Amino acid sequence: MTRSTGWLKPATTAYAHCDVPCGIYDPHAAELAARTVARMVELLGQLPAENPSAADRAKFVRCVTIKEQHAEIVKHEIQVIWSDYFKPEHLERYPDLHDRTWKILKLASKNKQNIDAAAATELEAAVKEYADIFWSTKK
Repeated sequence: MTRSTGWLKPATTAYAHCDVPCGIYDPHAAELAARTVARMVELLGQLPAENPSAADRAKFVRCVTIKEQHAEIVKHEIQVIWSDYFKPEHLERYPDLHDRTWKILKLASKNKQNIDAAAATELEAAVKEYADIFWSTKK
């Protein structure tokens, strides 16, 4: 067994300070996901409240599913940028970065739990601000 699996062992051990090579992080996926959440809430608001058709019910299920999936994408993307990209010098420049991150994660959860246009708009704005902070650290 050792002989047949020996080729799996790397000849050299490599070390990195993050999961992804520097320069690849990008908040665009979080921004797109937040926009998708807002759009799904908008579409849900257009469905009839009284006597929905089978097509309306199917659309409701699809929109809710997509809304929740994309809220989870927001959480994932923001967590990766927060944990892997931002460094102590960024926190010195933006001392509220931890709080901003926490609030976005909570907003994304709120959007998974509810159909709330105000919460969707707030999530979209918070992610945009976070992206602006991210890009300002790249200059």
